[in-house]
Amino acid sequence: MINFSYQNATKIIFGKNTENRVGNETKKFGNKVLLHYGGGSIKKFGLYDRVVESLKSAGLEVLELSNVQPNPRLSLVREGIDLCRKNNIDFILAVGGGSVIDSAKAIGIGVPYEGDVWDFYTGKAKIKSTLPVGVILTIPAAGSESSTGSVITNEDGWYKRGAGSTLMRPVFAIMNPELTYTLPPYQTAAGAADMMAHIFERYFTNEPNVDLTDRLSEATLRTIIKNVPIALENSENYEARAEIMWAGTIAHNGLLGTGRIEDWATHDIEHELSGIYDITHGAGLAILFPAWMKYVYSQDVKRFAQFANRVWNVEIDVNSLERTALEGIEKTKAYFKRIGMPVSLSEANIPSDRFEEMAAKGTENGPLGSFVKLYKEDIVNIFNIAK
Repeated sequence: MINFSYQNATKIIFGKNTENRVGNETKKFGNKVLLHYGGGSIKKFGLYDRVVESLKSAGLEVLELSNVQPNPRLSLVREGIDLCRKNNIDFILAVGGGSVIDSAKAIGIGVPYEGDVWDFYTGKAKIKSTLPVGVILTIPAAGSESSTGSVITNEDGWYKRGAGSTLMRPVFAIMNPELTYTLPPYQTAAGAADMMAHIFERYFTNEPNVDLTDRLSEATLRTIIKNVPIALENSENYEARAEIMWAGTIAHNGLLGTGRIEDWATHDIEHELSGIYDITHGAGLAILFPAWMKYVYSQDVKRFAQFANRVWNVEIDVNSLERTALEGIEKTKAYFKRIGMPVSLSEANIPSDRFEEMAAKGTENGPLGSFVKLYKEDIVNIFNIAK
C-alpha cells in the first residue's frame, strides 16, 4: 500500500425530500446563485419549482443557465463564466447528473481565473480557487457530486479532457433516490456502467497488499450488480435506487483508490470516443472495458482471477487461472449486455475508420494508464477487439 492523503469535504445529505433543504444549505455559502441544469426534465417533474421555492424562501437571488448537454460543452462553460462575472454570482447550484455538475465545476474554477478556463483542461494552468458549488443529484453515474474532477468537451477539435483539484469537490450534495424514479432504463444502465468503470480503474492496480480497498471495491461492485436489475424491473423501488445512488458516490469519491496506483487508460480512450461520436459515457465504457481487460489481463492473471471469483462467483480453476480470468471478463461483458448496454462498437454504429485518429489524439501527451502503459498501437488494438 502506497502513502496517501485523503480528505473529502463534501457534505452528503441523503434521503427522501432532502431537496427541500437546498435553500438553507446554499445560504451558508452565498447570496446570489447560478442555478445550472440541463433540459426540461427538472421542470417536467416538479423539481425545478421546489428548488426555486426553497432558494427564494432562504432569501437568495437566483439566475439561471440551462441547456447543459451530455458530454458538456466548453462554449456553455464560457457563457456561464461571463454570466457569473457580470452578475457577481457567489454560488453555483448544479441540479442534474455528471454533465451538469462537471459544467458547474468548470464555471466555478473559471470565474476567478484571468485566462481561458480551457487552460485547466490542457494542463497549462493549476486550479487555485473556485466559486463554491452545490449539487442536487438526479442521475447516479459520474460520481461528480463528491469527486475532485470535471470533464469538458471543446467543440474546437472535439477534445474531451479532464481537470482535477480537491478545490473542485462540491460543498454539499443532496441525494434523494426518489428523484431517479423517472430515469429511462438506458440512463440507469449507462450510469451503472460508469460507476463500475470507476471502480475498475482503481481495482486493476500493480500495487500489492491492498486487501481492504480490494474488498471495499468488490462489495461496491456486487451492490451495483445486484440492484440495477431490480431498479430496471421496478423503477420506483426506493431501496434499490438508494443502494445504486450511494454506490455511485462511493465509486468515485476517492476512497476506493486510497493506497493504490490507479489506471484510467480506459476512461481516456472513451473520452476520444464520446468526444467525436457523442456516445453516452457509460455506454462507451461498457464497450471498451471488456476489450481493455482482454488486452491486458496477462499483466496480472491472479488479480483478474480474484476479480472473477469475488465479484462474479466464478470458481477458481487451480489448473488454469487464465481460464478463470477470462470467464470473469466474459461475465462482465454479459452483464453489460443484460442491462441494455452496447458491448461492441458496431452495436453503437461506430465505424472503424477513425481508430488511428482517436488513438493518436489520446496519446498526444504520452502513453495512457499505469496498469499497462498503452501507446497508439495498443489503443488501436483495443478498438479492434471492441469492434
